[in-house]
This record gives sequence, structure tokens and C-alpha cells, in this order.
Amino acid sequence: MASKVGSKDLVESRSSKTPPNSAGSKETSGTGVKPKLGKPSDRLNPKTVDHFSSRSLSAFASLYINGGVPCRLVHGSVKHKLVWDQSPESLPFDPVFVTLAEGLRETVHPYTLVSCMGFKEILESPNACKKAAPLLPKVVPPLRAALSHANNEVFERGLSALCHLSEAVGPALNPHLKNLLMALSKRMMDKKYKDSVTDALQLLEKNGGKVMLVVQIGWREKESLLA
Repeated sequence: MASKVGSKDLVESRSSKTPPNSAGSKETSGTGVKPKLGKPSDRLNPKTVDHFSSRSLSAFASLYINGGVPCRLVHGSVKHKLVWDQSPESLPFDPVFVTLAEGLRETVHPYTLVSCMGFKEILESPNACKKAAPLLPKVVPPLRAALSHANNEVFERGLSALCHLSEAVGPALNPHLKNLLMALSKRMMDKKYKDSVTDALQLLEKNGGKVMLVVQIGWREKESLLA
């Protein structure tokens, strides 16, 4: 009997040395540290900029932070909108329009939305065609870079920007389309973008005329792109 009692006392003694977790949760094995759980909202938030990161900012991001882009993104519960420092119609398209085109390659929020929305809204302002057309040599290179970007979202913004630009300047874009169409042709191979690229090409033809496609890529190349 004595040996049984002694054994029972020994078990109780050992168990008393390991108190239960006061919070009632399990500890990480071997470390005694509770696992850190992420917030549910983390999965819903877009990739945002960390102003304290040691990573250098892009030229567009630096301009935006320092007030060089005359608009600000206002976050709403459902939709976001841009608030301009002054009417887009009264802004100098050079450099504002060119700067927004440069921002189309951004991959970090809020610069992604600012550049895309700003590019669209400034082209919708009165007399935009007259102001934007002379700047096409400066705007087309960053637009082409966006269309050639490996990031799908950057490409999508570039395609949207191209459509808005075509609507605004019409045939004035024709001399610059050859390089842009080369970037689009690569995305035609992706089933995900075949329809949207086809729609964009048809819009370019509508705004620029059939002569545009005949001169720039020829009828055979056109048919291969739209096939």
C-alpha cells in the first residue's frame, strides 16, 4: 500500500510543476510563445506603401508624396475618388499628364489608383485632345512599358489607359501605334486577355480609321491578331 501511495504522490508532484496556460490557449512547442495570428482584414487590404521602408520610392511615388501630383485619393466605404487641387482643365498637361502616364507602371497602392484614375479623368476634361496630342511622344513610351509589363494588373491599367487615350486623341495616335500593337500582340496569346485586347484593337480602328491598321501592321498581321 505504501508503494502505491508514494507513486501517486510522485505523479501529482510532477503535474504540479507544469501549471496550465492562464489564457487557456496552446503554446508553440519548444518556445513557450503563442503563435501570432494575422488580422482577417489583412487578406482584404491591397498591397500598400510603407513610407518608413528603406526601399527607395519610385519617381511617381516621390512626386505624389511631395505634392507634385495635383490630386489626392479619397477612400470611401464603397468607392474611391480623386480630389484635384484645381480643375483638370486648368492644369498644365505638361508635366501633369506625362507624370500620370509614368505612374501607370506602379504596383503599390495608392499610386496604382491615382495614376490610372488621374490619367482617365484628365483626358475627359474639356479640350483634352488639343493638349494631349502634342505630348504623345512623351506619353507613349511609359504606356508601352505598362502594356509590356509582366504584372497582369499593370497591363490591365495600361490597356484601359490606351483605350481612354484613343478616345481622346483619335487619329493623332496612329503614328505611335506600331510599337503599342507589338506589346498587345504578345497578350493575344493569353486566353485571359484575348477578348479585351480584341476589343481594344477594334476601338483603335474605330477612332483611328482603317487606314491606321493598313499602314501600321498590314491586313495580314491585323487578321492574325484578331484571329
